[in-house]
Amino acid sequence: MKRRIIMLFLSLTLVFSLTGCGGTAGKDASMPARVGTWKTAQTIQPFFYQDYLAANDVVEVIPFTNPGDMKTALLAGSLDMCGTTLVTAITAASKGEPVVVVCGLSNKCSALVVGRDSNIKTAADLKGKKIAYVPGTMHHLLLLEALTGGGIDPQNDVELVRIDFFDMGQALAQGNVDAFYSGEPYPSVAVAEGYGRILQYPGDNEGFGIINSAMITTKDKIKDHQEMIQKLVTAHVNATEYLNKDKGAWIDKAAEFGTNRDVLDVSLDNIELFWNFDGHYLDGVRRLAQRMKEQGLISEVPDMDGMFEPAFIKKAEKDLK
Repeated sequence: MKRRIIMLFLSLTLVFSLTGCGGTAGKDASMPARVGTWKTAQTIQPFFYQDYLAANDVVEVIPFTNPGDMKTALLAGSLDMCGTTLVTAITAASKGEPVVVVCGLSNKCSALVVGRDSNIKTAADLKGKKIAYVPGTMHHLLLLEALTGGGIDPQNDVELVRIDFFDMGQALAQGNVDAFYSGEPYPSVAVAEGYGRILQYPGDNEGFGIINSAMITTKDKIKDHQEMIQKLVTAHVNATEYLNKDKGAWIDKAAEFGTNRDVLDVSLDNIELFWNFDGHYLDGVRRLAQRMKEQGLISEVPDMDGMFEPAFIKKAEKDLK
């Protein structure tokens, strides 16, 4: 609990202090830029942006612990671009918040974990169990999908317990919960440390199961700082291509975030770094938004076409070729 309070305090302090700085000034391609992301293997690309920018185009990468705080900082003008889960982006857009997805970040990355020696063999066996989750996240939706797919009523047949991602493993190891749904590296850590077992990875049979995260900016940033956003997206495309070709470099950098290299070697099989969103991907996001409404996470499906701006990745793709 103490660690959660400290992390929340630091995140909020960062949001307010950066807001006081006034964001990026002027209506041009001015740098430096501020980009928010997590310190995880699946959200790693921004830490490589500087390698693909001109010497006078400086990017400051600011780590956060959850997408909600990043989105708050972005809307406050403290960030120029940041990572987020698609569930967070869709929720924001459904509330009328001016977020715009400009490129992909990662797919997959999630897993439903149970105790290693438990008798839970399928999702149907979770009936009557206590499950850790974080409300309003992609993992929350995937958990609801797994439960309903197993014939379980999430409201009445299980006990959902709100626990932060970095505390879920300890809760499972101590027997305080029977399962958790989380993103990497926590599922792989549970397996590597011997207290957890992967019950289920999300499938893509509905067209949205592997969708995870993307990079977003705001409508005002696109209007006022289009060239700067283009530079960041182009750097993102190049960084993603590089990391997909050099797994060693990917692991080396991710290990700096404090995750054991053996765990990373396993978890990377459950991570897909990407940047492009094509028609198939956008169809999956539309189905994701519809399922969010059906599962009660949003009241209205937002304008999905207006939530995406593909012009930046199209130009970056031309430059890449």
